[in-house]
Amino acid sequence: MANHPKGNPWNPSARRRKPAELMRPIEESGCWFPHEIAGTDAWLYRLDDDEIAEILKAVDGVEGRGLGILDIGREDFPLPALAPALADIAAELKDGRGFAVIRGLPIAGRSNYQNAAAFWGISTYLGRAFSQNGAGHLLGHVCDLGSSVESVNGRGYRSAEGLGFHADGCDVTALLVLRLAKSGGQHRMCSSIALYNEMLRRRPELAEALTYHFYRTRRGELPKGISKPWFRQPVFSVKDGYFAVRGASTTIMRAASLPGVPPLTDDQREAVTFYQALANELAIDVDFEPGDIEYAQSHVTLHSRTAFEDWDQPERKRHLLRLWMRVDGIRPLIPEIADEISRGITVAGVAPSAPLEPV
Repeated sequence: MANHPKGNPWNPSARRRKPAELMRPIEESGCWFPHEIAGTDAWLYRLDDDEIAEILKAVDGVEGRGLGILDIGREDFPLPALAPALADIAAELKDGRGFAVIRGLPIAGRSNYQNAAAFWGISTYLGRAFSQNGAGHLLGHVCDLGSSVESVNGRGYRSAEGLGFHADGCDVTALLVLRLAKSGGQHRMCSSIALYNEMLRRRPELAEALTYHFYRTRRGELPKGISKPWFRQPVFSVKDGYFAVRGASTTIMRAASLPGVPPLTDDQREAVTFYQALANELAIDVDFEPGDIEYAQSHVTLHSRTAFEDWDQPERKRHLLRLWMRVDGIRPLIPEIADEISRGITVAGVAPSAPLEPV
């Protein structure tokens, strides 16, 4: 898809890829460095007036029919003008840079339902949402609820603390920005393929250490039929010539204290530390605006957030909506990753829900 005729900055990558081999450099469009992104908004798709109008009309349609968020399917949310662009964004997530931002969705003065329905409806064109926590939430709320990342079962999206670079347990992470913090909360993105290539160049022994199947904590959220409080995945893996990366952060470090988990070796600890340092070095800042929707493929990108100070007034506090999505055929994955994504975070007896307020 070419540049938008109305001056839209969106400009897809070349979407090229060579078959990957573990412990060799990876060549694909998902490998990008800050200097290649700096000064360009090629990853940004700006909605025009016609596209905005049809989104709002689709929201009016589902609201008028009394549909709950979970009941909204793609067929309920017609977007004839925007659909070609969403198909192009989906292709860019799959075979290109691995992330995109849609800008211009009106959210001010609109109800929680209307904003959530717009976010959900647009996202049905890119994937299927599934549970992102043990409470069965398909629609998540990223805001400070007093949690700590350092606690045994802490989840970063419920805290105001800074988060290390990580990849969520899904094919694609989607975020809708409702409100920004008083200060801080900077969103950052990194190509995990560029990180791997750079680690392979500088410290190949540490890159190899991250091919180990690490123990990762489930943070107390155990799916039906699962009794162990951990699961195992490598950070770097290849399946059928496709490369995939998982995070190397607190889920690994906290798992080391769980029963039956062997301690990390010195090389593994150094590899995790170097991974985070390198991600910070290779990251870009993405300056969100209210109404932005970001989509990021979790197998080729990492994201993080700086700590933030929030507003005193509850109605002004930092707040993003989040979806974890499955995308059929996005890339082959080793069973240890594919199985976790197919399962999602589900707990016996907990029904799926889409709360319109933070819980």
